[in-house]
Amino acid sequence: MADTDHMTTTDYLMNIALIALVILQIRGHKVTRARLVFPLVATVFVAAQFLHAIPTAGDDLVLIIGFASVGAVLGAGAGLMTTVRRDGASAFAKAGLVAAVLWVVGIGARMSFALWVGHGGQAAVARFSALHHITSGAAWGAAFVLMAMAEVASRTGVLYLKTRRTGAVIERGGLLRSPAAA
Repeated sequence: MADTDHMTTTDYLMNIALIALVILQIRGHKVTRARLVFPLVATVFVAAQFLHAIPTAGDDLVLIIGFASVGAVLGAGAGLMTTVRRDGASAFAKAGLVAAVLWVVGIGARMSFALWVGHGGQAAVARFSALHHITSGAAWGAAFVLMAMAEVASRTGVLYLKTRRTGAVIERGGLLRSPAAA
């Protein structure tokens, strides 16, 4: 998205898949290393497809740090609103409604902005950018990519800490186990 004016089919599918993950989080899952690491690895992989540089001219960094901070707050909030309980030697995590809403707000904001820019909002963003010394569309792209990365990293970090606080063992593997198996 950072390199084009419109969302691609891949962008839509990726965002829809991220929102679909909310359903899995609401169902709950056993906390395993794979379930903690996979979202981080997937986010870094996807970010590498879009983020080629971090613009630093003008107030680009203010925008980027601001969006990354919003992502971190949304992710940490989603993690805090996810219940983690001990289940035998393991832990079981289940997202609540507030956690799901926070997750969807982050994804929805990025998707809505891209849709708006691609369907008539580009002039308004250009005016805003000029007024606030944002030097390029690449700054917006970097801001949204780093927002997503911060959202996933902070949520994962909070879930890790909550799991450790239960005294549970974080087992290896287990990415595809169903809640019934936990």
